[in-house]
Amino acid sequence: MATYVDDYLIDRGPEDADLTSHDTYTAGVPHATFDRLRRDDPVHWTEEADGSGFWSVLRYDDALEVSRDHQRFTSTRGIRLEEMDDEQLAARRTMMEHDPPEHTRYRRLVSKGFTRRSVESYEQVIRELAIEVIEDALADDRFEFVSRVAEQLPMRMLGRLLGTSDADGHKLVAWGDALLGNTDPEFTDFPVDLTDTEAYRMVPFRSPAALQIFTYAQAQADLRRPEAGGTPTDDLISQLLAPAADGQPLTDHEFNNFFTLLVAAGNDTTRYTLTHGLWMLMTHPTLWDAWRDDRSLTPTAVEEVLRTSAVTMHFRRTASEDTELRGRHIRAGDKVVIWYPSANHDPDGFELPWRYDLARERNDHMTFGRNGPHLCLGAWLARMEIRLVFEELMNRVERIEPDGPIERLRSNFIAGIKRLPVRVR
Repeated sequence: MATYVDDYLIDRGPEDADLTSHDTYTAGVPHATFDRLRRDDPVHWTEEADGSGFWSVLRYDDALEVSRDHQRFTSTRGIRLEEMDDEQLAARRTMMEHDPPEHTRYRRLVSKGFTRRSVESYEQVIRELAIEVIEDALADDRFEFVSRVAEQLPMRMLGRLLGTSDADGHKLVAWGDALLGNTDPEFTDFPVDLTDTEAYRMVPFRSPAALQIFTYAQAQADLRRPEAGGTPTDDLISQLLAPAADGQPLTDHEFNNFFTLLVAAGNDTTRYTLTHGLWMLMTHPTLWDAWRDDRSLTPTAVEEVLRTSAVTMHFRRTASEDTELRGRHIRAGDKVVIWYPSANHDPDGFELPWRYDLARERNDHMTFGRNGPHLCLGAWLARMEIRLVFEELMNRVERIEPDGPIERLRSNFIAGIKRLPVRVR
């Protein structure tokens, strides 16, 4: 049985899409626009209606260069398109808005819980959670996959890592949605480009949900602080409260922002990757059959799911000096934006990039940022959650089919299918 389909997206959208508009992405990632720019203008000056404009980096090799060279392309001015003054940056800074060595200091606070060896030790726990979630959903032959499955497993695993209860999981997910979905009116009453969010300019994502997370984070911290009558436990919150290698603990402000980052990143991206992967398998059922019948495909199939989903569509850097990239003169202070869906479909980086191949051998995709200083902390955990959900679903389901239209997140930052109705046999 064939393990691939060619031209897996027949409709790649228009060739002249506005990359900056959140509304563009409710119809899907504008791959045709990325294809055109990657071919004709791979380091493309992109105008913004509400910003200074930025350089769009479309090709694989250039994306790698910008990701790895933090001397020329810094994260310290922000990682999203939004431009912040020094006061905002200081108030909202997380690990993501640091370069090494400061970034490394923050990363080490929790990195031991996300190493490949540590994640492998979680396999039985994650598998049991996956089985519980899937069997609950399969009590019905029709259900909405995102809320019943894709949201549930990462939410519960995040709670295990943080040391919080399952009962609090839905709150954490709702807050995370309001942060990463801060441009979608379904997820927040304060979408940043549709309402006045000036009152929240000093908190992460300009979202009032961040204030709720801060209150929750401090309550959880007090449960673990001996000076507040609490007891340290073996979880990420206690690790964040412990002194770093230099002997300095995080301030309350740093702790709140770090906790907020974990909530935002710990659920949504894996949820949307699972959903995109299932949508592709339902759109091309021969791929479902090939993977279900040959489980040796699982390692490469998971990587292909990751390559083609690229849920975090971009990260921004800022040029710290005058420089050049593919012959374009970039001035110090210019925003430089890596578009991961484009890099992951660059013919220079991938043979037959529009072939969806469950057995693809060379697949050094950019979805996790590759091996730069900002390589995704949760990469191994995401891989395992994706693998186990598909393994346990395929163990129980012969065929899974669409049962209605999908709905996509309104965001130029996160490529998310937020609703996926399915029918199973």
